[in-house]
Amino acid sequence: MWLWILVGIMAVVIILLLLKIYALQSAAQEMESAFADRLSTNTNTLIDISSTDRYMCRLANSLNLQLRKLREERHRFEQGNRELQNAITNISHDLRTPLTAICSYLDLLEVEERTGREEEEEAGRAEGNSSKAEQYLSIIRNRAELLTQLTDELFQYSMILSAENNKSVEPVNVGAVLEESIASFYTALKERNIEPVVQIPEERVVRTLNRSALLRVFSNLLNNAIKYSDGDLEITLSAAGTIIFANTASGLNQVQVGKLFDRFYTVEAARKSTGLGLSIARTLMEQMEGTIAARYENNRLYMIIGLPK
Repeated sequence: MWLWILVGIMAVVIILLLLKIYALQSAAQEMESAFADRLSTNTNTLIDISSTDRYMCRLANSLNLQLRKLREERHRFEQGNRELQNAITNISHDLRTPLTAICSYLDLLEVEERTGREEEEEAGRAEGNSSKAEQYLSIIRNRAELLTQLTDELFQYSMILSAENNKSVEPVNVGAVLEESIASFYTALKERNIEPVVQIPEERVVRTLNRSALLRVFSNLLNNAIKYSDGDLEITLSAAGTIIFANTASGLNQVQVGKLFDRFYTVEAARKSTGLGLSIARTLMEQMEGTIAARYENNRLYMIIGLPK
């Protein structure tokens, strides 16, 4: 009798084990099918299984975590691909426009030179041709400078992106670097009739930074102020390490300000701009573990830098 009882218990245990194995197999098949479906479709739905087994639930949660990471990477890849396509389009346009102008004015110079030779005997003709030639040369020089600026910005940007981080760091007196940057832009600011109001605390604000990168960030922000300012500029450095560049910019709007840090984005009013200056500034600040952001309120543009502690 005890033998039959034991056999019965063993049979029940075996049946329960078989049912457990079947349930685990079903849960595994559910996860396999759901995982393949989530990979093949662009959806935010996570894997959900009917099994209540804690190990299978833990496995499903682990797969969902990896799915989230995979979607984030895919989103970054798609965003980067779109930015690259837009960048190629913008670069092609930016290169083609000045090159076309240069070629056109070179053709005009050839025509003027040929006409000048044929009609050299006419009084005053040579002087007129010389004046036109100087005008064409000035335009060609301007377009060539634009090309030089663009290629330089592209080179600098590629160099910045290729660097993993700013390894050359040192204790930097931020106020002194800021004053140096403003002084170097004195002539450019004066040409725009901009008299900057600068507030720097008496206490030294020192951070471990890449000095040349910080100079580049300040230079790009000052360039940005020269482009968009209506004639004023306030620069404030706080003891906590926050730097604010503020100026009236009635020609901008919220949408434009939201795109200022996008690569190759240029506001139509900003001539001689590659659209890389602020993007470079953001990349440099991120490499130094700092932050940079833009805010637009009451027709005033605020560029806010947060230095690392």
